[in-house]
Amino acid sequence: MADIKNYTLNFGPQHPAAHGVLRLVLELDGEVIQRADPHIGLLHRATEKLAETRTFLQSVPYMDRLDYVSMMCNEHAYVMAIEKLLGVEVPVRAQYIRVMFDEITRLLNHLLWLGAHGLDVGAMAVFLYAFREREDLMDIYEAVSGARMHAAYYRPGGVYRDLPESMPQYRASKYRNERDLKRLNENRQGSLLDFIEDFTKRFPKYVDEYETLLTDNRIWKQRLVGIGVVSPERALQMGFTGPMLRGSGIEWDLRRKQPYEVYDRLDFAIPVGSNGDCYDRYLVRVEEMRQSNLIIRQCVDWLRANPGPVMTDNHKVAPPPRVDMKTGMEDLIHHFKLFTEGFHVPPGEAYAAVEHPKGEFGIYLIADGANKPYRLKIRAPGFPHLQSLDEMARGHMIADAVAIIGTQDIVFGEIDR
Repeated sequence: MADIKNYTLNFGPQHPAAHGVLRLVLELDGEVIQRADPHIGLLHRATEKLAETRTFLQSVPYMDRLDYVSMMCNEHAYVMAIEKLLGVEVPVRAQYIRVMFDEITRLLNHLLWLGAHGLDVGAMAVFLYAFREREDLMDIYEAVSGARMHAAYYRPGGVYRDLPESMPQYRASKYRNERDLKRLNENRQGSLLDFIEDFTKRFPKYVDEYETLLTDNRIWKQRLVGIGVVSPERALQMGFTGPMLRGSGIEWDLRRKQPYEVYDRLDFAIPVGSNGDCYDRYLVRVEEMRQSNLIIRQCVDWLRANPGPVMTDNHKVAPPPRVDMKTGMEDLIHHFKLFTEGFHVPPGEAYAAVEHPKGEFGIYLIADGANKPYRLKIRAPGFPHLQSLDEMARGHMIADAVAIIGTQDIVFGEIDR
């Protein structure tokens, strides 16, 4: 009788649960995974190399396109690395705005993760619920930067501009009657901060809705509990960060352990799992959404009470106000030099990391005194997570591979860079 050989299966890149461009070569014994080999590089765009030929400012929009679900968090690490080298002081109001948008970005990321993870495992409705909230958050992005996704809002020295005094409203059209219009614009009557505050009041109820649908759902638990278990020791050895590490029971969060901007002034908790399985990581991320909501609320209260500048007054780094630029010669020269040649960064090297929704996102920057980086290295949080896929999936079924890819919250923009 012929020997039964393990057979190989291509999972992705066109599989909807492969999250974009993952080609996973599975070696199967029946339906049990013996080996999982991720093939990456299908979304490689040479971001690190391109940065060497662009001025420091021109590379900010490239950062948005790394992890294209957590746009502003990527920018944050990049501008922090530049500020470290320049020794620029960022105004406190700009720091609060950055922290607030970091947390709004965390919500955007976790909502997409929750919807997609649910969809992969077979829960259809959560996806629609999650996108309902994402729509409001995208509107906040658009109100402040003009773009729904790739904002390029953080700049070295602060943020591009202060928060707008009015929130854009829905206009009348042949598809919307008066009643719908009134309902849609109900919470858009005030400033952007009013809209954000209204959102933070509504959001906990929405999270309760997701939990009602999933947390005690027996099918959800059967698909997630005990799947992809990683021990705390192994999680550390493999370089896990973020919810993947906290899901295994290690309380490590850069916002607490190495505070940046104004996180040391804010009050929030760090959720930690105990079993290190997919279900614990789900619970950790859901609780993180609640904590982010609290942080956003605190930022809104502070920003209300404390107006002030949102950009450094060092015109070698930040452009002068438009009014001055149009009347003063000095300011015009600064403006022209800044947007043609860019600012020069003194020689040196710096590493800046932020607690990105997926883990530690770091930028290692080497400057040689020119107006562009000598070398840029991106520490993508998803890279070590993907590396563990083989170990996490071994001995599980094909259907569990889907749950494991979902729990890792993988986005290939940052992995392939």
